[in-house]
Amino acid sequence: MVEDNYMSPSEFILLGFTNREDLWVMCFVLFLAIYVVTFIGNLQLIALIRMDSCLHTPMYFFLSHLSLLDVCYSSTIIPQAFLNVLVEKKVITCATQLFCFATCATTECYMLAAMAYDRYMAICNPLLYSMVMSQRLCIGMLAGAYLAGVISSTIHTVSISRLPFCRSKTINHFFCDGPPLLALSCSDTPAIEVMVAAVVGFKVLSTTVFILISYLSVLSIVMRMRSVVGQHKAFSTCASHFISIALYYGSSLFMYLHPSSSQSSKHDEVISMLHSLAVPILNPLIHSLRNADMKNAMRKAKSRVLSSLSVHGS
Repeated sequence: MVEDNYMSPSEFILLGFTNREDLWVMCFVLFLAIYVVTFIGNLQLIALIRMDSCLHTPMYFFLSHLSLLDVCYSSTIIPQAFLNVLVEKKVITCATQLFCFATCATTECYMLAAMAYDRYMAICNPLLYSMVMSQRLCIGMLAGAYLAGVISSTIHTVSISRLPFCRSKTINHFFCDGPPLLALSCSDTPAIEVMVAAVVGFKVLSTTVFILISYLSVLSIVMRMRSVVGQHKAFSTCASHFISIALYYGSSLFMYLHPSSSQSSKHDEVISMLHSLAVPILNPLIHSLRNADMKNAMRKAKSRVLSSLSVHGS
């Protein structure tokens, strides 16, 4: 293990999930499998949306960027996690990882809100949809989501990085997150904790309220539809997005907005794993298996591949 005296002020030691050497191989295989499935699943979703002209709509425009965020999100955490299984020197510069992770997490919040607005316009104002959800507006909403992510993560990272860390610099976690870093500071952190909670709370609660208002409006319109087929179609177009929201926001609220003394570090680690590993790997499955347009796009892509193979084979 690396001694604190030989480390730069910005470097920390990650313990990961376990100190038991007999479990390291299993952890490495687990992380590698999760990363490969997440990477391939999300890139496949992006490729399908890019290739199929039927998917060139605002809904799938945002979905492709949600998948891109999930790839970046997992790439920020998982490679370092399974690298720590292989090497003895488990040192990491936390500020870089914290900034990238927080940027992806915050941007994803606003991306989900943009997708909720898109569903609101499509169902509640279908006649105005094509005019309102223009390419210019979609690009503006996308740029706003990324800008909000960068600003929020900068506040988050700078606030924590400026703290003095005179205790052990060993983090009992598998990546550099805010709560484990705050626990290592030798200064009083209530003010920083309140500020971080306020930044995260504003991000989560403001987007949650926006999403709830959008979906309550959608629900009100759908319940007034006389056609059962129309109701089913409206619900099916929103179901995948709503499941993604429930997974993402549920784990975010448990991870950041509970009192730090009320949960064990292992419990926090499990919730963090759900938030940072399970959500990116489940999103492509949710949007592929429950979406008729995506199923059709996959069938067409499969047919093109088989046709190409048969031509080359003959």
